[in-house]
Amino acid sequence: MQKCKFWNSFYLSFRKITFTLLLLLAVLQSFAQDERMNNPEHDDKPYYFGITLGFNSAQYKLQQSKYFIDYDSVKNITPLWKPGFQLGIMGNLKLSNFIDVRTIPSFMLREKGLRFTLQNDSVLTNSFESVLFSLPVEFKFKSDRQTNFRFYVCAGGKIDYDFNSNARSRRTDDIIKIKPFDYGYNLGLGFEFYYPNFIFSPEIKISNGLGNSLKANVGEPTNRAIDRITTRMIVISFHIEG
Repeated sequence: MQKCKFWNSFYLSFRKITFTLLLLLAVLQSFAQDERMNNPEHDDKPYYFGITLGFNSAQYKLQQSKYFIDYDSVKNITPLWKPGFQLGIMGNLKLSNFIDVRTIPSFMLREKGLRFTLQNDSVLTNSFESVLFSLPVEFKFKSDRQTNFRFYVCAGGKIDYDFNSNARSRRTDDIIKIKPFDYGYNLGLGFEFYYPNFIFSPEIKISNGLGNSLKANVGEPTNRAIDRITTRMIVISFHIEG
């Protein structure tokens, strides 16, 4: 039942995000379509830079432990989606007419939530705020340029460091303890709109962690009930490229 509710909630949220992005793209494309080509020399640049502003929605993906199965201290654990924000600098290197490699070092404010249903049916909800430095390296596969518009997809890996991690905390009553380092992958798609002095690129991306972020061997039942935690995130970014 909980899994069904999660996917229904995720589907509705994703549909709203997709509709908003498509509406924004339709408006931007109407402005970008012009008979003359803007910024034609940009395609010949071997490299260029930009700035990135983004919004994210993140959630933990967890795997329950043997302790959760054998004991009833914790009856249920529900991951919650939470919003976040990020700001970064882009560096883009041209490999060919259709392939670039780029990196976007970013500082990210990210939040995740967990809701625990305990043995006495009481509910414990907690949010985990992260202050991240994220370093992705991605390949960017571009379509042909259509006057002042281009479509692209991107894929690559990332390394994250959480400055707000509580893994080294000596408190024994933390609900869970999270390691500072994580790694994962990014998959996304975006659109480039060419203007006379800059390029505006809205982008939507899935950014998921692959490493187990949970610090084990912590005495709290809420921590012992979980065997593995990874992070999944949906990111909407707006790039201003020079």
